[in-house]
Amino acid sequence: MTTADDVVSVTGRTTETTGRLLLTARTNHFVSDARTGPAEAVQAGELLLASLASCSLSNIQLHARERESGLTDAQAGISYGRDPGDPTRYAYIRLDLRLTGVTQEEAETLAGLFAGSCPIYNTLRRGSNVELTVRTT
Repeated sequence: MTTADDVVSVTGRTTETTGRLLLTARTNHFVSDARTGPAEAVQAGELLLASLASCSLSNIQLHARERESGLTDAQAGISYGRDPGDPTRYAYIRLDLRLTGVTQEEAETLAGLFAGSCPIYNTLRRGSNVELTVRTT
């Protein structure tokens, strides 16, 4: 059974500027540029990486709080490389997590809890080569 919480939608429309898009999520509006557009606003691939950063950091913060693990800071560095043989896919997506205030063992546990519960991460992992590393600082 699908509930209202299971369905999320974003709408988009073109603007008078070629390659410039106006996107709306709930009541939030933001501008995005196509890869071939003005290159002033965030682009689609960057939005994908930003969604993975948001999911990973919020998920880790939640699990750390529930576990009372002592996490004081979390950072995510995320990058992708376009497949040179097939420009319609990414050759890799790299997610580098840096967690502060926890042991390496706890950092790995938190990363595992994130990886086991984030639909964005798991959808990407199933369709591409996703590399996840976690380090403490």
